[in-house]
Amino acid sequence: MSWHDFFYFSKGERTGLIVLLSIIVIAITVLTVTRQTEPAGKQKPAEIAIGSTVSEDLSPKDTTSSVKISSGQSAADQPAVAVGEAKAGQRESSTPKAKESVSERVNRLTSYSQPAYQRTEKFTEGTIVELNTADTTILKKVPGIGSAFAKRIVGYRALLGGYYSVTQLGEVYGIDEDRYQAFIPWFTADPSFIKKLEINTLPQDSLPRHPYISYAQARVIRQLRRQKGKLTGWENLQLLNEFTESDKTRLQPYISFE
Repeated sequence: MSWHDFFYFSKGERTGLIVLLSIIVIAITVLTVTRQTEPAGKQKPAEIAIGSTVSEDLSPKDTTSSVKISSGQSAADQPAVAVGEAKAGQRESSTPKAKESVSERVNRLTSYSQPAYQRTEKFTEGTIVELNTADTTILKKVPGIGSAFAKRIVGYRALLGGYYSVTQLGEVYGIDEDRYQAFIPWFTADPSFIKKLEINTLPQDSLPRHPYISYAQARVIRQLRRQKGKLTGWENLQLLNEFTESDKTRLQPYISFE
């Protein structure tokens, strides 16, 4: 038998041989591809163990063991890390504080040191204060007078032009009869300090700014000035219905006819 007969295959044998070779080639190809993709798709046994431990230890119960396995720290370093992680876990899992009661809040807001204010030294009994020259600092030294009354006394004095009598303290807002009686012994009033109203030169709209002159009285004064040119004295006003005898008594210290 010649070698030609040895390598001669029938048609069916050639078909089977081709199928067999194809299967072998496909198998080799699949194995080659599988080996090339295996490192990226699979993990080493040690890595799988560590990864599973870390994922299981992410719960707040075992944060310390998670740090030990994944970081690879020595036994000497583990306590410090464990303490720090435990504190962090406590802060995250701590329950909210109890609601502050009203009494506790009031106590907290009011329990601070009050600033020390210097107390004003009061005058001794028998001291006399001049109403037209005293400022608020002097007035506050009078027993019974604080910052509010001192400012009101000075403010009313500016509107009047000065006090001609201590009795005018009773006209200051807030000074009732009892306070008035208590203040009288401490004061005196010098009329020479009064700033008088120049009735012949002042504009009509400035006259009602004085506490003792009304708008009606200011209008009458303006009309008289037009008729007479100049008012010479109180006699020009006392016959008018707008001015009474009490008005004359109150206004005389404040009006100048010059």
